[in-house]
Amino acid sequence: MGLFGKIIGALKKTRDNISSKLSALFAKNKLGDEFYDELEEILISADISVTTAEDIIDQIRAEAKAEKLKDREFVVNLLKDVIEDTLCEAEVPEIEYPAAIMLVGVNGVGKTTTIGKLANYFVREKKSVTVAAADTFRAAAADQLTVWADRAKVRIVKHEEGSDPSAVVYDAVSSAKAKKTDVVIVDTAGRLHVKANLMEELKKMNRVVERDYPEAHFYKLLVLDATTGQNAMSQARLFNEAVDLDGIVLTKLDGTAKGGFVVSLCGELKIPVLFVGTGEKIDDLQLFDAEEFTEGII
Repeated sequence: MGLFGKIIGALKKTRDNISSKLSALFAKNKLGDEFYDELEEILISADISVTTAEDIIDQIRAEAKAEKLKDREFVVNLLKDVIEDTLCEAEVPEIEYPAAIMLVGVNGVGKTTTIGKLANYFVREKKSVTVAAADTFRAAAADQLTVWADRAKVRIVKHEEGSDPSAVVYDAVSSAKAKKTDVVIVDTAGRLHVKANLMEELKKMNRVVERDYPEAHFYKLLVLDATTGQNAMSQARLFNEAVDLDGIVLTKLDGTAKGGFVVSLCGELKIPVLFVGTGEKIDDLQLFDAEEFTEGII
């Protein structure tokens, strides 16, 4: 199954949620205030935020009025265009090498699994990879990451449980520089964003990379569980304040009927999605594509 098929499949629940309601709406309503109010409610039901949904409806209403077109195909295509444009408001950074990638996020979002998939992605791109096991807080975190590193056939740098995470990062970037490694991927402890000490630790690791590996292109990616819907927005805001995020990796996209929050993430917070997890296998990680994502939900 190709990229397009995987994303369409992963978004099936979200698409079914929206399309059935759209069909019912078109069956009973002509274009007008009541139609647009219900269309807005449909978008919100898919976890597109109220602010983003209102903006999308305003654009569709203005365009439909200007073109004097009222048929279903026109409105659906216009909806797709506006959503795709919104998804593209956040500029996607091009990954350049050598690259240091630090993954952050709360517990349970699939960060360790994502690192394994990400390492495998870069190996498939013919890049050398080192993984830094800087989650020294959670019991057996380094052991779990070692399993994924072995699957991806990449090197791993780790210290004992409870050791200083920044020391792990320092050793990993020193090793990467010495061996001219293309990509360093840093795991971090799952943080509840209310834990100030853990967020400070994150900032410290951030400084280590910037200070000791200045020649690297540094990317800070937030791993988000797609099933959390709108709650992901508050996580993104807080982590962005702490480390100035470069992008998002979405996991568990195949488990949600509310994938619409991604539209708000790009439109309101201007944080782009770089990768999407579409399943549990090591190669189930895809580059995000706004057009294909839009086709997947509408």
